[in-house]
Amino acid sequence: MAELIGQVPAGLVNPYSVEAYVARDGSEACISFGGWAYCSADGGVTVRRLELEFKGLEPHGGWVREVYRPKRPSIFAKAKEYIRIL
Repeated sequence: MAELIGQVPAGLVNPYSVEAYVARDGSEACISFGGWAYCSADGGVTVRRLELEFKGLEPHGGWVREVYRPKRPSIFAKAKEYIRIL
């Protein structure tokens, strides 16, 4: 028998989802998992928080892609815009 001990609001649809982003200029690629982003640029890999906000949709090759910007100017975000690919 299971008993509910505590309950917290779930703000995410799936907290274990994986998202991938690439900088618009191709200088950086990131995989985000559990609030942390694993980014690769210039042959090196960094782990950091990458907080992005939705900018809009843009047409690309017969389909639509999502464009994101960093929430605030940050030393952690190397690019001005990221494209969500997963």
